[in-house]
Amino acid sequence: MPAMYPLLLPGFLAITSPMVALNYGVFQGTNDGNLSLFLGVPFAQPAARFEAPKTPIFLNGVQNASAFGAACPQQAMTPLPLPGSFSKPRKYEISEDCLTLNVFVPSSAGPQSKLPIFVWFYGGGFEVGNSADSHVQPVVERSITTGQPVIIVTPNYRVSAFGFLGGKEVGDAGISNLGLRDQIFALEWVQAHIAAFGGDPERVVIGGPSAGAISAALLLLNNKRFEQSALFRGAFMLSGAPVTTGTVADGQPHYDGLVAANNCTESADTLQCLKRVPFDDLMATVNRTTNIYSYSSMNNIWRPRVDGDVVVHNPLVSVTKGLYAKIPIMSGNSDDEGTLFALSTTNITTNDEFMSYIHSNYLSKNTPAQITKISMLYPDDPTQGSPFDTGRANACTPQFKRLAAFQGDYVFTGARRIFLEHTSVTQPVWSWLNKRQKSTPILGAMHGSDFSIWFPMENSGDNLGVDAMINFINTLDPNHSAGSNRNTSAIFWPTWNTPSSKGSNGSKSLMLFSDPGLADIASEDFRVDAIQFLFELLVDAADKRG
Repeated sequence: MPAMYPLLLPGFLAITSPMVALNYGVFQGTNDGNLSLFLGVPFAQPAARFEAPKTPIFLNGVQNASAFGAACPQQAMTPLPLPGSFSKPRKYEISEDCLTLNVFVPSSAGPQSKLPIFVWFYGGGFEVGNSADSHVQPVVERSITTGQPVIIVTPNYRVSAFGFLGGKEVGDAGISNLGLRDQIFALEWVQAHIAAFGGDPERVVIGGPSAGAISAALLLLNNKRFEQSALFRGAFMLSGAPVTTGTVADGQPHYDGLVAANNCTESADTLQCLKRVPFDDLMATVNRTTNIYSYSSMNNIWRPRVDGDVVVHNPLVSVTKGLYAKIPIMSGNSDDEGTLFALSTTNITTNDEFMSYIHSNYLSKNTPAQITKISMLYPDDPTQGSPFDTGRANACTPQFKRLAAFQGDYVFTGARRIFLEHTSVTQPVWSWLNKRQKSTPILGAMHGSDFSIWFPMENSGDNLGVDAMINFINTLDPNHSAGSNRNTSAIFWPTWNTPSSKGSNGSKSLMLFSDPGLADIASEDFRVDAIQFLFELLVDAADKRG
């Protein structure tokens, strides 16, 4: 690291502690195995409610960077009918002063190391999440073992109403998509400061799971805030792609709801009034709004929206018009992305209720005939639903597997496929499908079940995925390690648009992860007609709105 200083503790011998000097402060981290950790480092000024991030202030003295910073305000989630962690609220130290990040770096790195950087944005449906959520140390340790050391940076960003408030007042104030603006600000911090930690600002790859992957995908799209080539050169997206979304103006009812709930309706400046509401009072009203485990499921109200600035067009319009960064991409899904999110709609039990819900919640601009065709492509047959390939098992309600199949394609699998159909023409892209944990009751290979492929626990014997990811961070190719032009993967991973020899004519190639710890090349030839028709509807609606 840039410097090692003796740290004197009462009753103990002096130990060395990593320290780095930036132009706005000196930060003292901690050691963990072969790594130096700098935790809770502010990358912006203390976050002011409903204001864009600002350059960090100068900090006098040595700053303690040995513990994670506070999480940004977290929205309360509706409990799911499942045991364990899914039904338990997350417990974090919460603060509106939350714009900090963490740097995980090999202890042997120095200012001249010029290591590649992986900036990892957490998931959580744009409603919850924290930079401490992902256990990234094993990835950095593995990168050292394989001779391809990397640095991982995990920033906080604002979520829920604090990060994704909509409405005309928000657009006029230039504070739309604050969560994305926080991410951009963190990437700009990386450009300015990562060299002091031993990193190369010209070798940044961005990524994340779920909402973090959707965030990375949105940052790939052309915008008015920055040139992508100035901030990153590759993207790794785990269960997330550019998704259709409304405009900032479409968020007006939810803005007005918060205004009314906090007695700001009569204020001459309702936004300023919301800024002055005591935190606990505002949080209580936010917690009464819907969330991704509510009946409306993934039609969440606090989300990125088209603002003509950070998100210039409907993301599907940007994709189909080629308005995105032409850089290497890795993007994949689990087989049963929608099961977790269908648990909130188990009261839907008939075909008519299914069609009504799809129409009102997701496809409100489409005709009854189009909804009928969707119902035929996602049939009222549990053997065709998700968890896929499980016959009549896991049909906890008559429409559960059907809803899971539709919602998984609408937000995740189909969105990835339409994205790759375009990007594979203009740049190298690789993709995967995870079928591990398929035997999990009700959920199957659920959303997030492939996380351990890329972020395994220490001493995992299954390193195919993490090694491919480390290769990609280093060389922008999952098959090639740093300083080598040869295949270093146990299985050669073809690009997605490579014709598959195992599927129907013209199908694409995927890396298929399956139990127990198996991997092979497979074809993307599933639900072709359903996804194609669904996204024809979505792209057509997006084109009409721009």
